Amino acid sequence: MELADYIRILRKRWILITGTVVIAVVIAGAATALMSPQYKATTQVFVSTSTDNSSASDLSAGNTFTSQRVKSYAQAVTTTSVLQPVIKTLDLPYTVSELAAKVSANAPLNTVILEISATDTDPTRAAAIANAVGETLPKIISDVEKPNAGGTSPVKISTLEAASVPTSPDSPNAKLNLALGLLLGLAIGVGIAILMEVLDTKVRNTRDVEAITDAAMVGGIPMSESKADPGLVVQNDPRSPLSEAFRGLRTNLEFVVAAHPKSVIVTSAMASEGKTTIASNLAIAISQSGSQVLVIDADLRRPRLSEAFGIEGAVGLTDVLIGNADLEDVVQPWGATGNIEVLPSGQIPPNPSELLGGNQMRELINAVEAKYDLVIFDCAPLLPVTDTAVLSKMVGGAVLVGAAGKTHKAQFSAAIKTLHAVGSHLFGVVLTMLPTKGFDAYTYSQYGHYGSYGDIVEPDPSPAADAEK
Repeated sequence: MELADYIRILRKRWILITGTVVIAVVIAGAATALMSPQYKATTQVFVSTSTDNSSASDLSAGNTFTSQRVKSYAQAVTTTSVLQPVIKTLDLPYTVSELAAKVSANAPLNTVILEISATDTDPTRAAAIANAVGETLPKIISDVEKPNAGGTSPVKISTLEAASVPTSPDSPNAKLNLALGLLLGLAIGVGIAILMEVLDTKVRNTRDVEAITDAAMVGGIPMSESKADPGLVVQNDPRSPLSEAFRGLRTNLEFVVAAHPKSVIVTSAMASEGKTTIASNLAIAISQSGSQVLVIDADLRRPRLSEAFGIEGAVGLTDVLIGNADLEDVVQPWGATGNIEVLPSGQIPPNPSELLGGNQMRELINAVEAKYDLVIFDCAPLLPVTDTAVLSKMVGGAVLVGAAGKTHKAQFSAAIKTLHAVGSHLFGVVLTMLPTKGFDAYTYSQYGHYGSYGDIVEPDPSPAADAEK
């Protein structure tokens, strides 16, 4: 994916990302509130070496010795020999290991200063522990560093600054925790958003279509406001955005069909993706431009075209193919203009593939192509049955319909490969059920937002209006 794709994902999934961030910040805040405040007190001690004479070489050797030893002294702070006396002196309710977890020592680089810190839920006790460790350590080191021949230890540890009682807790750091929660929530939200996009197997927009095929995107049909089958919307509501989308499909298809035989199949990868709605409304849109259109229901398994146009479908294509009826006897005119004729499927046969692939079907196609300006076949889905693949070799080309948010990418790709395998020409792709809002919305879905451009004002038929004239 490119940078623009990531930006689109962030904009598309911003609610998910925002929700994840809010949840993470709330969890961080709740965890911070539940944590016991920890107070930290620090005492500083100075480590030096005493020598019998003060020559430059002796001083240099002493400083080197001290610098090397101070890191070892920092580790000695958490030993039992140092902490056990502290526990006894202060009567602490801790074991040596528990106290060791609360005490730490640090020797800043290139110094002989040792910083001893103690952390506790009681600020007074934290300061007392730090000071007690600072007082006990010199005694232990003095015993360890005592020369074998006797005498005093050359190492001297002096308190530079005693620990004071802290007035504010060292942890939890509310600001830091909230910031970490925000960053973690943002990272998780963005990760989930990208993962959802990568794992999404459905075709949702034109970008998904372009990633699958080089075929033209000849149209996009937005989802109706009722989210139901819009029916013959071009006839019933000609000024709606849906009708305008079908007219846009008509215009695009006229360009790609012009150089091919005047017949086209409308099919889909699987059932219930809108192919019958596309075929019927496309036929009406083309007929409105004055062309003579024949719509044939070539779905001989689950025919729906006669129901869509509201005509009788008991006699039709199957009767013509088996020789029981002539084409002129079963074709039914539809609409007031007389530019559309419909050929229903007729009775469902036991051998649809054989009928659609026979010589009678080829002769019928030649006859109707010679008579009509355009012939539209409403066909069965490509993947469940072979009927449409057989028929697609005989016509000018195919229009593949996919339902946004329903058709799977693998199914869509398989349908295209099926058409290519039989040598059918794919005129283009149409996506139905496109959302009218959001980042996956198709251009025509916004047409209605421009208001009543070009609306025709109907005359007032009331008697009062006639009197005024």
